[in-house]
Amino acid sequence: LFPKTAQPATNQAPLNFYALFSYSSWQAFTIIDQNRDGIISKDDLRDVLATMGQLNVKNEELEAMVKEASGPINFTVFLTMFGEKLKGADPEDVIVSAFKVLDPEGTGFIKKEFLEELLTTQCDRFTAEEMTNLWAAFPPDVAGNVDYKNICYVITHGEDKEE
Repeated sequence: LFPKTAQPATNQAPLNFYALFSYSSWQAFTIIDQNRDGIISKDDLRDVLATMGQLNVKNEELEAMVKEASGPINFTVFLTMFGEKLKGADPEDVIVSAFKVLDPEGTGFIKKEFLEELLTTQCDRFTAEEMTNLWAAFPPDVAGNVDYKNICYVITHGEDKEE
């Protein structure tokens, strides 16, 4: 099947499988895995959601979250699930370009009221609770401006930029 001269590459460094995963992915997993047993359970989800202020999450909602996986949610399953969720996400520059349409002066900011009106009246409308969560995560400045570049960064990278 292969030419006799073909030899396996022996001078290549072995692939470190775990180096492929970022430290922040492991941190996220360990934060969610509240009881530190290596598996994310309904109780883990309930506890981590409670720390984020979501106190009245229904058991059915938690069950639906856990059932998204084909089995126990260990670190590998966690990474696979997040990868699948993010697979369709646009690159940061594409998302920033979409926001720039709403920012003709190029300031990097959009007025809170304007963004809220768009998000609650157009296409896949945000609920009041989703808006509350958005403003908690990305509070406007004292003038009511929202830093959309930070929102885009968090959407694509999962964490705030280091200033």
